[in-house]
Amino acid sequence: MDFELTAEQQAICEQITRVCAPFDDRYWFDRDHDGQFPFDFVKAMADGGWLGIAMPETYGGAGLGITEAALMMQTIAESGACLSGCSAIHLNLFGPNVVVKFGTEDQRQRFLPSLIRGEQRACFAVTEPNTGLDTTHLKTFARREGDKYIVHGQKVWTSNAQHAHKMLLIARTTPLEETSRPIDGLTLFYCDLDRERIEVREIEKMGRKCVDSNQVFIDGLEIPVADRIGEEGHGFRYLLHGLNPERMLIAAEAVGIGRAALRKATEYAKERVVFGRPIGQNQGIQHPLAECWAELEAANLVTLRAANRYDQGLDCGAHANAAKYLAGEAGFKACTQAVMTHGGFGYAKEYHVERYLREVMITRLAPVSPQLVLCYIAERVLGLPKSY
Repeated sequence: MDFELTAEQQAICEQITRVCAPFDDRYWFDRDHDGQFPFDFVKAMADGGWLGIAMPETYGGAGLGITEAALMMQTIAESGACLSGCSAIHLNLFGPNVVVKFGTEDQRQRFLPSLIRGEQRACFAVTEPNTGLDTTHLKTFARREGDKYIVHGQKVWTSNAQHAHKMLLIARTTPLEETSRPIDGLTLFYCDLDRERIEVREIEKMGRKCVDSNQVFIDGLEIPVADRIGEEGHGFRYLLHGLNPERMLIAAEAVGIGRAALRKATEYAKERVVFGRPIGQNQGIQHPLAECWAELEAANLVTLRAANRYDQGLDCGAHANAAKYLAGEAGFKACTQAVMTHGGFGYAKEYHVERYLREVMITRLAPVSPQLVLCYIAERVLGLPKSY
């Protein structure tokens, strides 16, 4: 069993590091203050062909796997871009998978090349205010009228909706009470974000200011049947195909942020002299940082194993969830410890670690809570009864 990256994978990390080099801590410090979407960073990634890293070559992608996509996102996060950089391109890497797998050839030709070239941006409209993670009970409804659907409803925590051209939307097409199972009657669409029928309200939040999160209000949106992905009523099953890769990418990003924080903390611990000696000489500083390194390495291995299983077509649900859980916790701990290592200066924005801490919080909260991950593992791996 080989745990080393291939020469190609190492080359990807090296090339991404070079792309990220001009977008340093100061660049992301500025985006954290002015809230401007990082258009120039996204363009640099698109110009290098990186937005299609896991998309088929037929449509302009690189034809690589989620493993390579995870390594790319980890490298971006580790550069200091954290979730601000990752979230600007995150959806391009896992969202279109449902189009690749379940869409028609016409849909692939219409939707994928422009995303890969960076000419269009998409948002992911799933979560709703009153249902949260209970996706099967969402209220947004799409009623079919001839060759189109009319959609009414509301979404929340929809990232990139301020600048998106397209929307990956899941809506109920059959009332819940008329289905035999809650997962039935949900339909997936990849459609235009028509701002005459959709109101987007930004949510002020703790971190990642330059990548917007929003409430989305849909009032009479018309979606052609040609923009429906797969069969009507099977959308939840299709959606699951993209959820495991999302967990893997989030895990890789959490590891990247944790490594960035650990690097900052280690540098500071070597330079900061108190009582005549560098604070990094003290075991009270050394041991917590060493623990963080070990935990990040462990989380990274689980993440790579999950991605490898996905790319081989093997069942990867347990590993994807475990990776997201372990990496989220390890990344958060590393960022917390980086702030503590800096002492009072860790609270100062100029040292950047407080930004890392604010952004790594996302990897614990989304796309699924630590508690539901543990429920999944308890039920699906350990065979314990469902608790909710």
